[in-house]
Amino acid sequence: MSPGLTLTPLPGIPAVSPGDDLAALHLAAAERAGVTLSNGALVVCQKIFSKAEGRLVDLTTVDPSPEALALAEDFKAFEKDARQIEVVLRETKRIVRKGHGVLICETHHGFVCANAGVDLSNAPADDVAVLLPEDPDDSCRRLREALLARGAKAPLAIVMTDTFGRPWREGLVDISIGSAGIAPIEDLRGSPDMRGRELVVTTPATTDALAAAAGLLMKKDSAIPSVWVEGLQIQGDGGLPDLLRDASLDLFR
Repeated sequence: MSPGLTLTPLPGIPAVSPGDDLAALHLAAAERAGVTLSNGALVVCQKIFSKAEGRLVDLTTVDPSPEALALAEDFKAFEKDARQIEVVLRETKRIVRKGHGVLICETHHGFVCANAGVDLSNAPADDVAVLLPEDPDDSCRRLREALLARGAKAPLAIVMTDTFGRPWREGLVDISIGSAGIAPIEDLRGSPDMRGRELVVTTPATTDALAAAAGLLMKKDSAIPSVWVEGLQIQGDGGLPDLLRDASLDLFR
C-alpha cells in the first residue's frame, strides 16, 4: 500500500509570455520549493502552456461574423462580447448546446466544454483571449523531454489541467486535458475486488484524479500554476485520446 501522496505547490513562476522556457521556469521553481523533479508527476495548468506557445488572440483585431453577432444578440442580457464569441466559434467543431449565456462546444481536440476553452481570466491584457494549446499531449511531451534533458529523472509524468464544469453537478473541477509519461487510465478490469469478485468496468482516470487534487492548490488568484506530486506509482504512457469516449459508446450524443 502506498504511504500516501505528497502535493507540493511550486510558487514563484512568473507571468509567462510567448517563447518562455517552461522547463527552466519549473526547474527553478522546484529548487525554491525544495523538491527534485524525479519519480513523480508535474501537474501544470493549461494557461501557462498556452501563453508560452502564443495561443493568444487580441480581440481588437477580431471582426465578428454574422453568426457571432447573432449569438451576441441572443445573449444580450449576459453582455457577451461578439468578438469573444467569434473566437469561440473558430475553436469549435460543433455547438452542442447554447443557453444562459454559455456555448457548450466540442472543440477540434474532442473536448466538450464551455466556450471551447476560450478564457479571459488571467489573460495578459483586458482585450486578450487565451486559447487551448493546439496539441496538449505534444505540449506535455515537449516539456517532459526538456526536463529530462536537463537532469530530471524518470519516472516523470506531466499532466496538463483545465477547469471544466460537469453535467448534472454544480461546481468546477480541474481535469486532465493532456499528459505524457503516464497512462491516463488505470485498467483494473479482470482483477479482483476485496471479496474476490472480478472487476469488469473499473477504469480509474488517474490523470483526472491528479488534476483534481492539484487543482485544490492552484486557485485563480494564487499565482500557483504547477504542483509537484510524489508517492504515486507512475506507469504506462498515453494522452488525450485515452480519455475521450468514442461517439459510438456515448449515450448522450
